[in-house]
Amino acid sequence: MIAGLIPHRYAKALYKVALENGNAAKVYDEMKRVVESFQNNSDLEKVLSNPYVDAADKETVLLKAAGENPGDDYQRFVKLILDHKREEFAYLMALAYRDIYRKQNNISQVKITTAVELPESEMQKLRNVVEKSFADTTFEYSYELDPEIIGGFIIDVDSTRMDASMSGELAQLRQNLLSN
Repeated sequence: MIAGLIPHRYAKALYKVALENGNAAKVYDEMKRVVESFQNNSDLEKVLSNPYVDAADKETVLLKAAGENPGDDYQRFVKLILDHKREEFAYLMALAYRDIYRKQNNISQVKITTAVELPESEMQKLRNVVEKSFADTTFEYSYELDPEIIGGFIIDVDSTRMDASMSGELAQLRQNLLSN
């Protein structure tokens, strides 16, 4: 509970300050890069939680994780979490900020999974389906290839799934046969 409470409080405070300064979107982009950095390098969490790593080195790591030129709000935030010895929560704080920003700005995550790479015109048709189904929402798309779905597509919008894959159809058919 505390591990979730601390990151959320810090992220909420950062969001409030960034919003007041007109930098909420910039900090959001920085936090997305921080999340990506942590996901691409599992050693980051180890470095930040290591008491023998100097605070200046941890600051450098956190600033580089945000990209080329992190803004003042993010830089002050990094100093704050280091001063309060909360750097071990940096990844969770980035995730929490990202979630707060998305909720406040009505942004949904969309993952489109196909068995093979589709032409851009077909991908646009899938994006159109999503946009018609969820009005007044902004979308951030990601794409995945998964040959195991055999054919068709799966669209995940936050916690909603539209499964038009061959493997989904086969599973449904199997379930129907078993229940009869």
